[in-house]
This record gives sequence, C-alpha cells and structure tokens, in this order.
Amino acid sequence: PDTIEAMAHDTVQLIRALGYDRVDLLGLSMGGFIAQVISAEEPHLVRKMILAGTGPAGGPGIDKVTSLTIKDILKAVLTRKDPKQFLFFTDTANGRRAAHAFLDRLKERTDDRDKTISLRSVRAQLKAIHRWGVQAPADLSRIHQPTLVANGESDRMVPSVNTLNLAARLPRGELVPLYPDAGHAGIFQHHEAFVRRALEFLEA
Repeated sequence: PDTIEAMAHDTVQLIRALGYDRVDLLGLSMGGFIAQVISAEEPHLVRKMILAGTGPAGGPGIDKVTSLTIKDILKAVLTRKDPKQFLFFTDTANGRRAAHAFLDRLKERTDDRDKTISLRSVRAQLKAIHRWGVQAPADLSRIHQPTLVANGESDRMVPSVNTLNLAARLPRGELVPLYPDAGHAGIFQHHEAFVRRALEFLEA
C-alpha cells in the first residue's frame, strides 16, 4: 500500500490473524505514523504505545523525507558508505562512531536475516510518508493509550520538533528527554538507556 492508513489496516489484520486481541506497539519512523492510526481507529486493540523518531500527520519537515532520502543515498553511493550513516546519525565524531557501532551490530545476526526491500516497496513507502507529511493535522486527543515518545535531539528525517509536538498533544504522552548528539536512530545509538526506559514504561 502507498498510504499510512492502508498500512495500518493491513497491520491490524496481521495482528488479528496471529490471534492477538490486545498488543503493545513500538512504532519507529513510518511505523510511528502507522501506530497512531491503529491506536485512534482500534483503541481496544492497543494497550500501550512507544513512538520513536516519528511525528504527527502534517508535522514540519516530514514532507521532505523523500528528497532527503534520495540525496543521502546518492551521497552514500559516491562515498561508498551505508546511507543509514547519513540518514540516521549526526555528522559529528560521536555520531560517526555510533553509526559504525550500529552497522556492526546489524551484522551480528547471521540466520533469518531480513530480505532486501524491493524498489517498488521503497517507492510506496516514500509516497505514503509524503502524503502523511502534507495532510491536515489529526486530532491526537482521540488517542488515550499511555504513550512513550522518544527521539534524538538532531533528527534530520523527521525533525525532532515533531517529537515534542507529539508528547504535548497526546493526552497521555510521556517524553523521554531527547538523546544528545543523536539523530533519527537515537534509540539505537542510546539503546541501553532506551531499552531500560521502555521496559519500565511497559511494565508499570
């Protein structure tokens, strides 16, 4: 699908096909858009929600994700680096170290690795993200689930102001202080602190 709403409907069908009638959701980036739609439209299905590196519909800068992604992929090709280094991390000494550590961790699992995404799916995702970025702001007061909101302080893909916006507009939103010198992958860069906080939130 090439809309967030259609992706949310597919996700609900998958959850129910697996036999679950109540779940916790962790939505990163586009997954956070999807989680917001599910929580609003299927309130009894979601117990708690964690939103990371994401923002509300119509949030500032979200409509620029496509151009930013294409630019950073080209930069990665020209410099023979992984585009995630540019897209997800800050361009500082600490950010570059964190990017290399993250990319090394991705190589640790050798079995059942994710398959490479198809170009068709990439196009559909970018189209859905752009549509989310230009649509009218949603009524977040409809989302009553406890929600933990996290991000790095320097997210280029989904600007960090969207994180603050979400935490302020969600009736039961709780903000994790923005991770310093971190970008879109703030929860990966500060994974130890994030996992502790996420488990505390889910178990409370």
